Amino acid sequence: MSRRDAIRMSDAEAVAFLAEERTLTCATLGPGGRPHLVPLWYVVEGTPEEPVLAAWTYARSQKARNLERVPQATLQVEAGEVYAELRGWTAECDVELVRDPDAVAALGRAVLTRYGTPSADVDAVVAAQAPKRLGMRFRPTRTASWDHRRLGGVY
Repeated sequence: MSRRDAIRMSDAEAVAFLAEERTLTCATLGPGGRPHLVPLWYVVEGTPEEPVLAAWTYARSQKARNLERVPQATLQVEAGEVYAELRGWTAECDVELVRDPDAVAALGRAVLTRYGTPSADVDAVVAAQAPKRLGMRFRPTRTASWDHRRLGGVY
């Protein structure tokens, strides 16, 4: 077995990792063709075999404008402080932009709930923010994962 195969996460492990971590880095193509990187809070939808990550953003943000032009992104979620602890997941994705106000509000509610916004505040925040936002569903077309803890400290 190759070392690459030895550190690859199973589908179930990757989804558990995504559910555990809190911030992803999203790369879109900017207007000049260069990568535009931003952190996003997200929720995991779909199945372990076909996870979909979803988030919301301001409709006038640079990432939203980039995705309107080219609805593709690369995502990365990572963890670990030293080499022996490094874990991560990356995905090339097709992106669905969600504009239906009720669907955007539901997505915002899911994100805010996941990140601990007090339930009494969620509806107020969603009501104020949803009209200015759009949702994004990231559907992976290619993924890679790694968990260096499996190497047992041997590189």
